Amino acid sequence: MDDNGAVDRASLKKLVDYHVASGTVAIVSVGTTGESATLSHDEHGDVVVMTLELADGRIPVIAGTGANATSEAISLTKRFHGTGVVGCLTVTPYYNRPTQEGLFQHFKAIAEHTDLPQILYNVPSRTGCDMLPETIARLSEVKNIVAVKEATGNLSRVSQIQELVDDKFILLSGDDASSLDFMQLGGRGVISVTANIAAWEMAQLCALAAQGDFAAARRLNQRLMPLHQKLFVEPNPIPVKWACKALGLMATDTLRLPMTPLTDTGQAVMERALKQAGLQ
Repeated sequence: MDDNGAVDRASLKKLVDYHVASGTVAIVSVGTTGESATLSHDEHGDVVVMTLELADGRIPVIAGTGANATSEAISLTKRFHGTGVVGCLTVTPYYNRPTQEGLFQHFKAIAEHTDLPQILYNVPSRTGCDMLPETIARLSEVKNIVAVKEATGNLSRVSQIQELVDDKFILLSGDDASSLDFMQLGGRGVISVTANIAAWEMAQLCALAAQGDFAAARRLNQRLMPLHQKLFVEPNPIPVKWACKALGLMATDTLRLPMTPLTDTGQAVMERALKQAGLQ
């Protein structure tokens, strides 16, 4: 956002260029860190399309398309047909806390209205709704549901899900602090908050894990651990936006209400974390 709270195209371009140069594999546009909760429906679509334009084919773009009403999630998904996005990341419905059968029917209905690959997103700490491994397994049988972003931080979920799904189904971590352990247990990567300010380091971490060099990956991860943890000293994306500004990746750290700027105490915590990670 710029100083007036409008979408800042120049800063978005800088962020996209940063990720391309750093070796990031793909960008999720308008996820939680992308402030989906405070964008209007029109802005949501516009930001994804703007991200595609700025990426200009240099890096794949995944659209955030989650909603707590199935019809709204379907509408958002259809908005990106033919735009060039490579898939959609769809969070479990928040606040209304559906049953496991409700979750199954929700994601199945979305998938049946699109040919775009679908990534399930389970983050009960933010939604109040936990999609269990058995439900993920049922959904993995839907042809274009191809992956899950599992952000519980519960590493036992990796083996629980793996036992129930086909080997082609992709498990991605949504929790930076446990992501290396997640990958060592068989996960394929991480949709990361830390990568917004340490993109090269997170790309290297994932590459080392993919190569099986977990000793080197763990050394790098240990240096990043203060960031993994302190980026949540206040609710995401408050700390990471402040850090993006501090590192020159964005012009401002403006947020829309009800999100408020990082406090002085939070700033001191983040300054220490950036220094410990070698970013300042």
